[in-house]
Amino acid sequence: MVKKISLLAPDLSGGGGTRVYLLARVLQKLSYEVTVFGFLGNGENLYPLPPPNLTIKWVPGCNYPELINSVRQLLREIDGDILYAVKPRLTSLGVALLARLTSGMPILLDIDDWELSWIGGDNWHYRPSIKQLARDLLKKDGALRDPSHPLYLQWMEKLIDRVDGVTVDTKFLQHRYGGTYLPQGTDITLFDPTKFDPELCRQKYGLAEYGVLMFPGTARPHKGLEDVFTAFEHLDRPDLRLVIVGGWEVEDGYVEQLMAKWQQWAIKLPPIPQEQMPEVVAAAHAIVVPQRDTPTARAQFPIKLTDAMAMAKPIIATRVGDIPEILGDAGFLVAPQEPTQIATAIKSIFSDEAAALELGKKAREKCVNHYSLEPLADILAGVIKLLK
Repeated sequence: MVKKISLLAPDLSGGGGTRVYLLARVLQKLSYEVTVFGFLGNGENLYPLPPPNLTIKWVPGCNYPELINSVRQLLREIDGDILYAVKPRLTSLGVALLARLTSGMPILLDIDDWELSWIGGDNWHYRPSIKQLARDLLKKDGALRDPSHPLYLQWMEKLIDRVDGVTVDTKFLQHRYGGTYLPQGTDITLFDPTKFDPELCRQKYGLAEYGVLMFPGTARPHKGLEDVFTAFEHLDRPDLRLVIVGGWEVEDGYVEQLMAKWQQWAIKLPPIPQEQMPEVVAAAHAIVVPQRDTPTARAQFPIKLTDAMAMAKPIIATRVGDIPEILGDAGFLVAPQEPTQIATAIKSIFSDEAAALELGKKAREKCVNHYSLEPLADILAGVIKLLK
């Protein structure tokens, strides 16, 4: 009988824990004893922070060859009846396959993104010269010493058929990898709009004088924030602000570019602990999920979408990937990269706030029925049952 499940995180400091912690909460709802295992780099902090009742065991995250010792440490700790690896990476699926060699434990794999899409997808190939290969392998900072190198992602994808079950969070990924559809979800007891006064929340975060459109998450080019700022230019309302909340701090200069170009409309809040996020989301007049139509966006389930639905917020989102099915008629759906449509939706929200709030209530009802922990637990229980 399955009692313990070991969740293998791809990393514990770069945002990789978000899906892991959701799966952990779902498994706990099914009364399993859950421990999360993973790697944490020297001087790095857990991000995002885990739920308070979840056990995390980590070993030093590093490059090869030092990583070999860290993997050995991790293998000695893993003790679950089932291994549940998140993402097909060396640091999660690779570790799970090694652990099974000695334990025989079944492996589940969860796929929540198509990471190769960031660098060209199936068209990406590693074809170095002999000299370059030697540099990548032997130099102290050689590219192949990094366990997240795309070559290792390609290798891991070829080993997906070795696992005993697969869960995916989008139909795009299901079409690509098969498996059971297990969408992203939200703890509706944490994200509960009845616990917060939006006006007081806006005052607390210095937003009381603005019409607040909010983007809670990591800003990336495919997420379409430029289209929201362009919509602001069409509306020419000086009181509007796009509030970018937290997300994984990536040192690529992208957020700084946004803030510099549209400084009159942009506000950046620092990363916020998960337990505090409902209060921040409550401060928004509306949430924007303006994904652009790229392979990366089609493969992703925007976590911020279900958080906003749970908080009964008016939502403006683009018709990309699974978003139309997730949101349906409980929000404002617009075409991708169409700022004028975003502007029209913003105008509708502020001109008829009562109607917009009714859409928000409808969104929460849909979230409760389809994207809360209970329906996800039903799906995952069926997946685990097939492993027995």
